[in-house]
Amino acid sequence: MSRRSRSRASSAARITDEQIGDLVSKLQALLPEARLRSNDRVPSARVLQETCSYIRSLHREVDDLSERLAELLAAADVSTAQAAVIRGLLM
Repeated sequence: MSRRSRSRASSAARITDEQIGDLVSKLQALLPEARLRSNDRVPSARVLQETCSYIRSLHREVDDLSERLAELLAAADVSTAQAAVIRGLLM
């Protein structure tokens, strides 16, 4: 690939500041706490930090729920229809 064609390819792959701003706004709209202040201008770095924190909290919640589900399945009668439905959903 020539230098000129590489330059065109890399400039076509670049994302604009406007696109980044739009993506950050969409990301902010997904954050539960950020929805309350969606009219406020929040720095992109703050949105990214809040997103990382939110994802970590979701991971913890999934881990906790998985543990609780495992405990419930262990305590449940394995022959019940309800236990079979739960196992089917998990597969």
